Amino acid sequence: MVGLNVLFWFFVFLFGVIGLMRGWAKELLVFASAILGLFIIEMLETFVSFVKTNLAVSPGPGLFWMRLIIFVVLAFFGYQSPNIPKLASSGRFARERLQDALLGFFLGAVNGFFLFGSIWFFLQDAGYPYPGVVSDPAGTQFAEAADTLFKLLPPVWLGSPAIYFAVAVVFVFILVVFL
Repeated sequence: MVGLNVLFWFFVFLFGVIGLMRGWAKELLVFASAILGLFIIEMLETFVSFVKTNLAVSPGPGLFWMRLIIFVVLAFFGYQSPNIPKLASSGRFARERLQDALLGFFLGAVNGFFLFGSIWFFLQDAGYPYPGVVSDPAGTQFAEAADTLFKLLPPVWLGSPAIYFAVAVVFVFILVVFL
């Protein structure tokens, strides 16, 4: 059995390597889709009455799956969007220098932090509703490390109103880089 914090850091590194190979411009789109996913989840839980009264009141598998589907679908399209022929042929996604690849590694690691950190938060908030995925036993070194890391996960500090500013900043970056 492996601790969730060890698995989390493994995925952050793995996504950093993926970002190194893909380049920073493609990873910027994934970052934007992760921010958009957190924004949509926040909006649904705040303003949609069905979600607010039924799912958000009692966190569990229903809320977990709603969050997971929204987040994973947006991340999937963030990773697939540069493969659209018109965008791919524009030349903006080319990796030309070493600093482009290193920035891609950094943004890929940030994307891994956002993607798997958010999924871990959704699992924790749902109370780990599946028997194969459990939290670390209290009082252990892994549990203390997980608790420290859990306070830094994106949905913890990127709630309302910070998510509104994050969406605005990402939108400006997308406009500056791609237009």
